[in-house]
Amino acid sequence: MKKIISLSLVATLVIGACNKKNQLDMTNPFFTPWTTPYEVPPFDQIKAEHYIPAFEEGMRQQKAEIQAIIDNKEEPTFANTIEALDYSGELLGKVSSVFFNVLETNSSDSMQAIAEEISSPLSAHADEINLNADLFQRVKTVYEHQDKEQLNSEQKRLLEETYKNFVRGGANLPAEQQERFKQINQELSVLTLTFNNNVLAATNDYKLVIDNEEDLSGLPENIIQAAAEEANKDKNTQGKWVFTLQNPSLIPFLQYADNRAKREEIWRAYSSRCNGGKYDNNAIITKIIKLRTERAHLLGYPSHAAYVLDDNMAKTPKAVYELLLKVWYPALEKAKQELTMYQKKAGKEPIQPWDWRYYTELIRHEQFDLNQDSLSTFFPVNKVLEGAFMVANRLYDLNFVETKELPVYDKDVVVYKVERNNEVIGILYMDFYTRSSKASGAWMTEFRGQYRTLEGENKIPVISVVYNFPNPVGDKPSLLTIDEVQTLFHEFGHSLHGLLSQCQYKSLAGTNVSRDFVELPSQVMENWSTSPEILRLYAKHYITGEVIPEAFIEKMQKVGTYGQGFDNVELIAASLLDMDYHSLEEIEDINPTEFEAACMQKYGLIDEIIPRYKSPYFKHIFTSAFGYSAGYYGYTWSAVLDADAFEAFKENGLFDKATADAFRTNILERGNTVDAMEAYVAFRGKEPDITPLLKRKGLQ
Repeated sequence: MKKIISLSLVATLVIGACNKKNQLDMTNPFFTPWTTPYEVPPFDQIKAEHYIPAFEEGMRQQKAEIQAIIDNKEEPTFANTIEALDYSGELLGKVSSVFFNVLETNSSDSMQAIAEEISSPLSAHADEINLNADLFQRVKTVYEHQDKEQLNSEQKRLLEETYKNFVRGGANLPAEQQERFKQINQELSVLTLTFNNNVLAATNDYKLVIDNEEDLSGLPENIIQAAAEEANKDKNTQGKWVFTLQNPSLIPFLQYADNRAKREEIWRAYSSRCNGGKYDNNAIITKIIKLRTERAHLLGYPSHAAYVLDDNMAKTPKAVYELLLKVWYPALEKAKQELTMYQKKAGKEPIQPWDWRYYTELIRHEQFDLNQDSLSTFFPVNKVLEGAFMVANRLYDLNFVETKELPVYDKDVVVYKVERNNEVIGILYMDFYTRSSKASGAWMTEFRGQYRTLEGENKIPVISVVYNFPNPVGDKPSLLTIDEVQTLFHEFGHSLHGLLSQCQYKSLAGTNVSRDFVELPSQVMENWSTSPEILRLYAKHYITGEVIPEAFIEKMQKVGTYGQGFDNVELIAASLLDMDYHSLEEIEDINPTEFEAACMQKYGLIDEIIPRYKSPYFKHIFTSAFGYSAGYYGYTWSAVLDADAFEAFKENGLFDKATADAFRTNILERGNTVDAMEAYVAFRGKEPDITPLLKRKGLQ
């Protein structure tokens, strides 16, 4: 949990009491108030050498604040204990949010070295708070005597969540077990960081270099141009074509390249990352699973999955498996039908995993006369972004105003002031393009979450959305595939969850909700991206400005559920793999390769498809940055919610104000101030039904 909080008087006194040896270097931008507009991070002033001193001082300040809570002679109350705790650690929150977000987007050897140096101290610091017996006693006292205070619903929620987090953080463990608990957390902090670094290094380590133009047959011209530009970055490959394992390079190659041997080569490089060699993650996986299982046992849970899910909507592994398998078996059957179709097209050559996307695209073009390359010309990134902004404006009255007055952490980042009712309610950073220093994938994060100070001032959120879209080539802008269009809307949906937050306490605000609920705001936004009514508003040719032809829209609708077998099978295969790893109840050595193979065989996965993420590069579940361990199922769980929720918009109108207001006030504004199912029912009037999801995916 990320804490972003205000500086207390105690912390100020600590700074003043520093002797000369420990005197703070006030040229460090973390040690002075940020005078930037809206108090955004002064990225232009922050240097690598500023982080470690700021981390150390941030931890010292929060320790002093915690000690002040403990030393308070007054009877423990919500205000002097629970609220004081939630508002502690402002400096540590500031430096953590900047450092770890920049680490994921602009990594370097120096940044990775800092991460390695600080990960264990940060883990120990968190444990020192969570396992502080005196602090927990005060929290417990307030919890057990809460009827003495007239707490509002949000205060009660904060009290419940704080108490629960202490218990889940080991506060009830006997002293000798607490020591082992701390050791486990520190070991995990190092292991997950190493896992992440290995994936980034392995991804950047491979290049498919093509020097024969015939091997480019089938590839769209813009992909070829991008590969030529990539090659020109290195004098050893100038004049050739280079393809990488970043999705904007990898996926089109697998979709379009006629050269089957080259498709196999790049696919094998992608799917074998970190499985052996100098970036091998297998031993790390074994250690992570064993440590997580041991920690769960210490806390009284049979498995890590049971521990994680106890705090999610799903509650139990049984409920997760039941949902996943309801989608898995019809999806697998659909994938087998797709395989039969592709094999017929391929002839005698048996379909292999590196062929699947190629034949998917080939038959899409033949059956539906829909070519992704032609379609992409109507989806330049700036127009797609305008479409997302337009939807947010019509649903929630938001306006997005680009500003160049704010510092950025990379030259390609674009910043927007987000306005509602002529008031700036948030700042939005958009980081669109792939680069070698950036982690793969797409995500939303925050440099500051929304909250209100004790004096009542609303601190607006500073949100960042990160993508890995193809870079512009020459005068040609970045042109997006339909999948990338949906990704833009998806992550933008996450940003709305953060931007529209209306909460008092930072730990409850915005996206600080359970993993199987957090994807609802993002996934529901995808529905607008390909709705015909919306496409006519934003999908425009990047050269002529022509609105996407009706014939194209009709073809997109006819495609419908084509390819949903593959899409759902690879997603749920990864979800089942995650659950199987984290449902282990015995602490034993495992061989990840053998474990994964046995898992996929158990569920009947066909050889022609692999999980969306194989174990050695499954960052969602084996790094702390993403935090989806025993939680990757959340995409499918939230898909049930989003399909059911969008039914309300289809019934009442895509821009029906009453429906939009209900979604905003009950879901987007509430954060974790109310139980997730309670929030959903308040919006929808009933619990979600899986039928709309199965229907949408053609799996009924």
